[in-house]
Amino acid sequence: MTDFKKRVLYLNSGKQIRFYGDSMAIGPGLQIGEGTAPTIFAYIESQNVGGSVDAATTSSSNQQKKTTGGAVQNPFSLTNADLHEIADYNIQLWMNLKNNLRKYGVDNPKVFNRDELR
Repeated sequence: MTDFKKRVLYLNSGKQIRFYGDSMAIGPGLQIGEGTAPTIFAYIESQNVGGSVDAATTSSSNQQKKTTGGAVQNPFSLTNADLHEIADYNIQLWMNLKNNLRKYGVDNPKVFNRDELR
């Protein structure tokens, strides 16, 4: 099964595609590329070094513990329904690509939605 780990896409054929970013995307023209900037909905990791005290160690040694937390970046204030709609849209694009590949093959430019490439 295809897997995507540490910026490498591992395909069943044994091929590996290295990414500069951390995701791949499909556009309305059915072209596939890297989605390098997670700017619509993303996880942001934040670290607090020494900022929180572990209650179990406080009584014995007053040690502070490193904690790692995270937050959600949602600059457009998207709702659950909005995100489902975006997911459905992208799933439909991938399904259109699969259907076109079945119909035309990988070497035929008709695979792409040329009206959307401009």
